[in-house]
Amino acid sequence: MPDIPGIKPNQSVDLLKELHILTRDGRLNKDSRRKLKQVYHLFHLIEPLLDKVLEDKQSLTMADHGAGKSYLGFIIYDLFLKRHDTGHIFGIETREELVRKSRQLADKLGFARMTFLNLSAEESIQTPQLPEQFDVVTALHACDTATDDAIEFALKKNAEFIVLVPCCQAEVAAVLNRNKNQSFSKTPLSEIWRHPIHTREFGSHLTNVMRCLLLEAHGYGVTVTELVGWEHSMKNELIIAKRKEATRKNAQQRLEQILQQLNLEELRERFIY
Repeated sequence: MPDIPGIKPNQSVDLLKELHILTRDGRLNKDSRRKLKQVYHLFHLIEPLLDKVLEDKQSLTMADHGAGKSYLGFIIYDLFLKRHDTGHIFGIETREELVRKSRQLADKLGFARMTFLNLSAEESIQTPQLPEQFDVVTALHACDTATDDAIEFALKKNAEFIVLVPCCQAEVAAVLNRNKNQSFSKTPLSEIWRHPIHTREFGSHLTNVMRCLLLEAHGYGVTVTELVGWEHSMKNELIIAKRKEATRKNAQQRLEQILQQLNLEELRERFIY
């Protein structure tokens, strides 16, 4: 394989071409280089989790929820699963055309331990086509409530690790905006989201805060960090959760207080269960 700057030496060039990260003549353009850097960085953060699972149980099931074109799943298979005799990646996606293309690509590359399913969030939890338990659940740039769907899936599947890169959170901001007049008389904190740009930014931040509390209430230890530097993406918050023995005792109480004090009670079913 030719040495291409920015490409790992054991990376399949054919895969990167099929994902349109490399051009047909094996070149990287600026946008592709940025996307590849982000996926590689995420892989480096996920790889120790995969190693830990295999060390503990000698098998691995991973779900990429809201997989889209399955960039992450294919990269993980190419750089990690090909080095091992065990492990299976399941891509879950609501868009049938993307599922069909992912299946074709996996067949073409001989990635036999990849399965792609065209399922809704609710179907993914209930279907017998998926294992009852997953070791790792990822959701990369799952827009708006798709991240919450991935969290619910991971909790129902008792995942050991959950890796989330949320994107375009609009639901909480919409509720903050809708209840803005009521909030003004309820709490001076409403000044935080009085202006529309602050509503959007605070709503996005608050969404991830409540997601972390939800995970902690279900017995996960949570780490929040950046995926890459700000120059690469404004949607770069990375949430990594690891299942542990004890829950954070006051996590659900804190969640309930936030929903009540910020006039977000209508979102209770999404964040408390």
